[in-house]
Amino acid sequence: MMSAESPGQKNGFKSFFSNALRPKKSRQTLRKGSRSSSTDLRLAVETSVEEAPPMPELAPLALHRLKYKELHAQVDSQLGERRDYTEIIHTLGTSDVNEIHPPTYEHNDRRPPGEGDIASLPPKLWAHIAGYLNPAEAASLAMASITLYRRLGSGYLKALAHPDNQIEKINFLVGMDISVPHHLLCIPCVKYHRRTKEGTERIRPTHILNPLFDCPNSTNVLNPPPRHRMTHGRNLPFTFVQLVMRAHRFGPSYGLAPESLGRRWQRDNWSHSTRFHVHAGRLLLRVTSQTFAAPGLTASGQRMLLHSREDYCPYFSACAHWRDGELMPACKCALEHIPRPRSTGGLQGLEHRVKDRMAGQAFDPNALTTLCGFCRPMRRCPQCPTEYLIEVKLTEDLDDRRFKQCIVVTRWSDLGDGTTPSGLEWAAINGKTDDYDSFAHYAKRGIASIFEAAFTADTLPGQRIVSLNPKKKSLGEDGHRWY
Repeated sequence: MMSAESPGQKNGFKSFFSNALRPKKSRQTLRKGSRSSSTDLRLAVETSVEEAPPMPELAPLALHRLKYKELHAQVDSQLGERRDYTEIIHTLGTSDVNEIHPPTYEHNDRRPPGEGDIASLPPKLWAHIAGYLNPAEAASLAMASITLYRRLGSGYLKALAHPDNQIEKINFLVGMDISVPHHLLCIPCVKYHRRTKEGTERIRPTHILNPLFDCPNSTNVLNPPPRHRMTHGRNLPFTFVQLVMRAHRFGPSYGLAPESLGRRWQRDNWSHSTRFHVHAGRLLLRVTSQTFAAPGLTASGQRMLLHSREDYCPYFSACAHWRDGELMPACKCALEHIPRPRSTGGLQGLEHRVKDRMAGQAFDPNALTTLCGFCRPMRRCPQCPTEYLIEVKLTEDLDDRRFKQCIVVTRWSDLGDGTTPSGLEWAAINGKTDDYDSFAHYAKRGIASIFEAAFTADTLPGQRIVSLNPKKKSLGEDGHRWY
């Protein structure tokens, strides 16, 4: 029987725990007919707001993506690319490649004019700000608007005409390339000239005069235009580097495509081919030079094969630091690996045949040549962005209709961004600066790998890259190993 005081109540151990763990009813429940004043309602709302948990800084999905990137950030040390394919697939699924982004503030023509803010500052303050800038930056600030020109005056522009500020004047004029597609900046004159062969500029041999514009200093040997020696009898004028990089930054009408600079030619029994490629805002160059080499060359024969009699420079392409280091010793070492012919008559020929039969092999003068650990690795110049690869290949001689051994020297170089000849890369490969460290700039990936990956799906054979000058001795012509 249940008591009248608590109908439906059950006594026992199980009912005790069920009643103890049952949640209590809220005392603020609304009942029919109850009267709640506006004050009580306001207090209830304030209490609920104070007890609410704080809002997170990021949405749950965005916070999950951020933690996922931190945990799975795997970057390839060789290529500098992510190896997390799950994140790549998620990115392709969530991002719209055809999404049209709104224009940024700098390209918005409806932005409020800032002339009033500029005019509100006194001229002395603007002059004090320009004092922290170099002459080129100060002149650019003065030419930014008519208000700044009135505040700063023309003194900063006149300072660029001083002979000591020629490099600063070039840096100032380079910023106007986008406004003059039919002109080209002349480095010796430090002014723009009208292009006379617009769109048809071609690289010519050194002995051919090839002006791209009418310049009074075109034949002035005391003030020559900047150029780089590619091979014997071939130079690369800096104007062509300008044309390629201008077309890359602003459009085809400003210059030339990098494919138009590639050439093939033969001279002094050497065959050369060049190719260019733009990567990360810089122009890369590859020069491949080869010639047939006879086996068993003497020391003088190796010099005659590798060096020119005119300037005692190599026939193949080399940077300005080729005399320092092990470039020429490595080439001579590769020539010594070419198999020498054997005499087949007499006792000496019999001895060779017996040794070959005991070794279980036959002598083949046209076999593939294997280089040693000294001349096989790829060499990198520590003072400029240049890499070399020396090979000995079996190539067909079309004149004799026979296969012969030939030495192949391939060079990859970074020519810079093509803005000024005082750029770090251009100045380094021409020996104008000693502040460049190629192993610091190309620590993860070589120049040859970047270049070859742009044209072929296959990669270069695994080559160990060593320093061209491991002892870091710069003797130049005073050294005895370069010849």
